[in-house]
Amino acid sequence: MTSVAEQLNSVVQKTTRLIALCNALQEENDLLKLENQFVKTNLEEAKNKNVALEEKLRVLKLAKSIEGTSEKSLDIKQKINDFVREIDKCVVLLKK
Repeated sequence: MTSVAEQLNSVVQKTTRLIALCNALQEENDLLKLENQFVKTNLEEAKNKNVALEEKLRVLKLAKSIEGTSEKSLDIKQKINDFVREIDKCVVLLKK
């Protein structure tokens, strides 16, 4: 039969191990939270970039469809290019 002191010492040792394990798990949890936030940020940036690229693609398809040599077509292309530049500026401002 073990004495009360031995039992108490055993409980203290087990408690110490549990506290150390809890601290290690808390540190791991904190690191995983940081990593998760980083991944979410990257995902959001990728989504924004995808939207901008889809808009550029749409504009380029439109420009390609009206491609021609007439003066009116050249004016339309210039306006479309101006819109694309303006959209690019807006995307840059949104990223800040």
